[in-house]
Amino acid sequence: MEFTHFDQDGNAVMVDVSGKEITERSALAQGKIRVSREVFEAVAGQKVKKGDVLTVAQVAGIMGTKKTAELIPMCHYLHLTNSKVMFRMDPEELVIEVLCQVKTEGKTGVEMEALTGVSVALLTIYDMCKAIDKRMVMEDIHLCEKTGGKSGEFRF
Repeated sequence: MEFTHFDQDGNAVMVDVSGKEITERSALAQGKIRVSREVFEAVAGQKVKKGDVLTVAQVAGIMGTKKTAELIPMCHYLHLTNSKVMFRMDPEELVIEVLCQVKTEGKTGVEMEALTGVSVALLTIYDMCKAIDKRMVMEDIHLCEKTGGKSGEFRF
């Protein structure tokens, strides 16, 4: 396997995508945050003093997808055609799951954008709820699927 972000001398480089064709590309990532019963009920009941946690985290996650190239050094700036952040709440497991789906028509994929969207949304949940309980655990952040590009489809 060849590492594409290093040249023959071991220097870090951005991958040259100028010769690639523009194709439709998408990625779906997910992650979760494990919280206390008190945090879960405050989020579900919209009782967190800082505001509606999931709405703020949704906007933050979308913003994160659009800022990925500013955060991850070798990522290309992309024109995103869609970015969605969704939540699933599990009252038995006391988990808030975040899903982020990103789409583009471009020369490189949006996996990093989807993963960044999930991460930023999770961090926002943590930030908004840390006054209630700082023992929240973010976990299992991963790429679920991606489509488009030379490497084709991927499903976790």
